[in-house]
Parts: sequence; C-alpha cells; structure tokens
Amino acid sequence: MTVSIALFTQDLRLHDNPVLHAARSAADRVVPLFVLDPAVEGAGFAAPNRQAFLADCLADLDASLRRIGSRLVVRRGEPAEQTARVAAEAGAATVHVAAGVSAFAHRREERLRKLFGDRLHVHDASLTVVPAGRITPAGRNHYAVFTPYHRAWQRAPRRTVLGAPRALDTPDGIGGIGGIGGFGAIGGIGGIGGENLRPTGPLSPSLPPGGETAARRRWRRWDVDAYARVHDDLAADATSRLSPYLHFGCLSATELVERALRRDGEGAQAFVRQLAWRDFHHQVLAARPDAAHRDYRAKDDHWHRDEREAEAWRQGRTGYPIVDAGMRQLAEEGWVHNRARLLTAGFLAKSLYLDWRIGAAHFLSLLVDGDVADNQLNWQWVAGTGTDTRPNRVLNPLRQADRYDPDGAYVRRWVPELAHLPGPAVHRPWLHGADYPAPLIAPDALTERFRRGRGLD
Repeated sequence: MTVSIALFTQDLRLHDNPVLHAARSAADRVVPLFVLDPAVEGAGFAAPNRQAFLADCLADLDASLRRIGSRLVVRRGEPAEQTARVAAEAGAATVHVAAGVSAFAHRREERLRKLFGDRLHVHDASLTVVPAGRITPAGRNHYAVFTPYHRAWQRAPRRTVLGAPRALDTPDGIGGIGGIGGFGAIGGIGGIGGENLRPTGPLSPSLPPGGETAARRRWRRWDVDAYARVHDDLAADATSRLSPYLHFGCLSATELVERALRRDGEGAQAFVRQLAWRDFHHQVLAARPDAAHRDYRAKDDHWHRDEREAEAWRQGRTGYPIVDAGMRQLAEEGWVHNRARLLTAGFLAKSLYLDWRIGAAHFLSLLVDGDVADNQLNWQWVAGTGTDTRPNRVLNPLRQADRYDPDGAYVRRWVPELAHLPGPAVHRPWLHGADYPAPLIAPDALTERFRRGRGLD
C-alpha cells in the first residue's frame, strides 16, 4: 500500500486543508506529521504564549485525527531530517507541505527539496486566500499599495473549499516523542516527552484556548454582520478574535471568506477586507523577506533612544491611559484589540519616536497571533517605513481615545486605578489630580520628535 506524509506547519486543522487532502488523494495511507523545530526557539520566535497555544492546537488536532482512525506523529529536530526519517520508517513515496512566505519557511522548503526532490509537493493555497505571487502589477513582483491589490484580490479566482476527511488510514509503528496526551491543560504543558512544549517563560493569565474545535466554535458564535459597525469600538470587544486561529491555521482563510460572503452584508465585506489585508502583507513579505527586520521604505529616521521610555511603554505606564490600557490587555491576554494595536504602536514609533523594531519585538514576545508578516508590516505601516501612502501621519492618542473609547469604559477595564474618574475624564488624569504617572511626553508635543527626526519642520 502506498504511503504519503502530510507535514503540518501553520495549517493545524482537518477542514479545508489542501495539504492533507492532497496527501490523502496521493496514497492509500497518510502519516500526519508535525516537527518541533529547535531553530524556532533559537531565533526567539517560540514565545511562551504561542507555545501554550500550540500545545492546545496539537492536542486538538491529534484528537480529531483519532476520531477518523489516524493520529498525529510529533517529532523534534530539523524538519527536513525528521521528515526523511519518518518517510524511511513508513515507506512514504511523497511529502506534502504548505508554502510559506517567511525566510524561515523558504529555508525549510529548500532543505525538504534537497532531500526529496520531485517527491515533495508544495501547496500554495493553504495559508492565505490568494497565494503570494499569484497576482502582481505590471513590471513588479508584488503590490506595494493595498487599494490596487485589493481590487485585483477581489477578482482573483479562489480555490474550492475542501471538506474534512471522514476517515484516514495511518501506518502503525511510526513513533513520536512520547505520548500526545496532556497537551490541553495550559497549567501542565509538557505532554510530548515532558519538556518538549513546556513554555520557556511566564504565560499571560488569560490566554484563549487553542485548536480547530475552539476556532470553529468561536466563528459560529461571532456576529459578523455587526463587524463594520463595532470593529473600532474598544469597549465593545466585538471583533472576531480569530487571528490566533488564523496564525496557526486552525481556520482556513479561504473558508472564512466563502462563509462570510454568504452573508453579503456590510459587516461581512468589512471582515473580508481584513483578510485581504492579511494576504497583502504575506505577498509583501514573500517578495521582500528582509522587511521582517529592515525598513520596507527607508526614511532616514534618526530614532530617539530611551530605554526608560521603552520600558514604561511595555509596562503600560506611559501616562496616557488609552495607550496603557492596550499594553495591559496585551500582557494579560496575549492579544490586543486591533484599534489599540494601532494607537499603542503609533505612540511608540511616532510620538516617542522609538525604533519600530523595539515595539514589534515586544508584540512578538506576547502575541498568540504573532505572525511575522502581519506584525512586522503593520508596525512598519504605523511607523511610516512600510506601505502606508501617508507615512507622516501621526495618531494622536487623546483624539483616538475620545473617538474610540468616548466614555472611557475600555480604559477603566484595563487601568482600574483610574476607575473612579467618570466618563472621558479618565483619558486625561493629569487634569483631575489623579495619582497616575505623568505623561512621558507632553500632550502639546506629541509630534515634535517625529517631525524633527524626519526633517519635516
């Protein structure tokens, strides 16, 4: 009987999984494989919150596979080497994997190609709706501006959404590192071989549960029709919160687009536009992998340097409650509201005029949805070194607070020491004698450093 390997990466699901579907179509038996790569930890990407979420994801994937007669094989080591060992043990003829866009993913694919040659099948429509590089403007290898990309994205054909397999036959005797049980409890992670997924640092106290089961439950319960009306309302907390599940591939972006567009309302259109932004960032990073750490469009910035200010920002002690609330939500949940991401990032990169990489690194150290493409390129957008067509815009945190948290409910939720201040007074505690840190930078000087650093004055 023929055997193939489905090498899972950021596609930890059964529903609409082109890799699993192709592996199952190519052979009588399939080995579902996930490889824990020590290089991820060595590069600093194995943040404790994402390790915990990954543990949930793998446990859920294994449970789902067992229900259809299979199981998840987990190995630890260099992915290509471990895949080759599993292929030898199972007698696998082909290997199937999803295409990635990061430099890390490209190196993994190169090593797999070196070992497997044309026995390796890379599927480019697993992680995004429109694969990176599928649509390009004349004379260039990627779109640098979102609006024309979005128009082309809307016209691009989408692949058919695939169902989850009802049965999957996996060969016996393919060993993994320990048992799979014990992934689910965040307080006692270490299921595969005891230490293999133990977080390397403290966890945010209120992490979401990982896995496809939790992802599909959240999607079913979320009101997409209201999204256009409430997605910027900080206190309403009515965004989908699906980004961690998209990052780990517990949900298919293609399936989400198809299901959302069935509603064909303003909310669905606004949500689908956000998925297009995600694809946009992936195609930029695929074309410019160095944008993960270098300015996409250099502006000759002369960044201000002040570690005391950077640490106050990290700790949510900037003196601007709306900024501090966002930073405290990030620390507590490993996730933060999209509008709060914009204004906390804008405060660091534009008002304090500190290097955007400082903020991007802190976000990646905590975010469960810490995706290199989205995180780094959103930070660059805010900093004015990325794809924003208005790179000199500055988001004033006080105006942002008045607009998106008009009665102060979001701030009072995350900055309880100011809960006694009524309504919008909470946004300006220095005017009301509150015992609170003074603003790191005066309200009338929020643009000075940036404008001076960019030579705009």
